[in-house]
Amino acid sequence: MKKVIEIVNIIDTAKVYAELSDAKSGGICVFVGAVREFTNNEEVVALEFETYKSMALKEMEKIADRALEKWSLNKVVMRHAVGEKGVEEPVVVVGASSAHRDACFEACRFLIDTLKETVPIWKKEKFKNKTVWVSAHP
Repeated sequence: MKKVIEIVNIIDTAKVYAELSDAKSGGICVFVGAVREFTNNEEVVALEFETYKSMALKEMEKIADRALEKWSLNKVVMRHAVGEKGVEEPVVVVGASSAHRDACFEACRFLIDTLKETVPIWKKEKFKNKTVWVSAHP
């Protein structure tokens, strides 16, 4: 399978390497985004993610297809979590494998940046004393 595209409740980062591994790939790059402890000097308790799942998956497919073609990748993984996630929990993972490292590094950056810019995923930041809905886009 050339690509894995999923919206899930729990991200298993351990299986991503196996999903990207390929005899033709000399390079495998993976980016994992996790919940950090502070945002703007405020302590984060959790993040909650919601999505329009069918539209999100469709958009993620388009992004993966663009990356596969542009960088001649062997495989792509794009996975985003929904629901509430605590500090240090992974919320997104993207990865690419290719014959050479340059292609997978560039593709991995493209995958996460474009996902955050175009995929309909919304984030609620939960702090000790307040909750704020924010765009999941940078």
